[in-house]
Amino acid sequence: MAFLHRHRWLTPYLLLAPGLAWLAVFFLLPMGYLGKTSLEQGLFPIFTFHWVWSNFHDAISLYHVQFVRSAEYAGAATVIALAISYPLAYWIAFRGGRWKNLFLLLVIAPFFVTYLIRTLAWETILSDDGVVTGTLRHLGILGSDGRLLATSVAVIAGITYNFLPFMVLPLYVSLEQIDARLIEAAQDLYASKVRAFLRVTLPLSLPGVFAGTLLTFIPAAGDFINAQLLGTPKQYMIGNVIQSQFLAVRDYPSAAALSFVLMAAILVAVLVYARALGTERMTGMAAGR
Repeated sequence: MAFLHRHRWLTPYLLLAPGLAWLAVFFLLPMGYLGKTSLEQGLFPIFTFHWVWSNFHDAISLYHVQFVRSAEYAGAATVIALAISYPLAYWIAFRGGRWKNLFLLLVIAPFFVTYLIRTLAWETILSDDGVVTGTLRHLGILGSDGRLLATSVAVIAGITYNFLPFMVLPLYVSLEQIDARLIEAAQDLYASKVRAFLRVTLPLSLPGVFAGTLLTFIPAAGDFINAQLLGTPKQYMIGNVIQSQFLAVRDYPSAAALSFVLMAAILVAVLVYARALGTERMTGMAAGR
């Protein structure tokens, strides 16, 4: 204790030490090993390190279609999840009353079931002889031989469902913290409910929108379960390619290079998105609350 008293400047670093150690062991070391693997060549189980940068070129040139498809599916799922989650989170935050905790529990209740089982349930729901497909055929939305399963629609629906709570919860936290008196003040100044929402509620909830979209898009872009169970090889995403390269083909360098390209693409997309949305402004809003 005397040592800490004499060296108080060390206190912040000592508090950070456990977290930094965790990151070093479970993030930096695996990333370093993955980076080393991405520059190797050879055949399983013997790979040698030779600075093979062509692995990255091959990853992009051979699988650019899957990269684009992953971005499209993840983007579509994120937009749909936002469209569903915002009204839901808004209603829970401002109309939920004493039942808020129950409604939030219902939102996260699917997380008590294994991810794989949830996706298999969607396989049953969207099956060719299921109620959903049969109803759409009866309404004429689908042809007599039309189907939902093994299509892009099924994959996007599965991704949206599985990651929906990641969108709802940040939105709820952001909306719940808004002071209702600000909305009342806007209406007292003759703003309509729509205008008060657009000028007060929506801007103040942008931090939740930003967090929710990132928490949905990032894992969705690397997902492979939904495409494998709800789609066909025509709907495979880059996650399916990486999974196949690691576990089936056993081409570890290619799989590692694909992983790094995916991480880099997501990082660039996040930086552009943050720049466009203005994270400094949103942080100021959140701090002002």
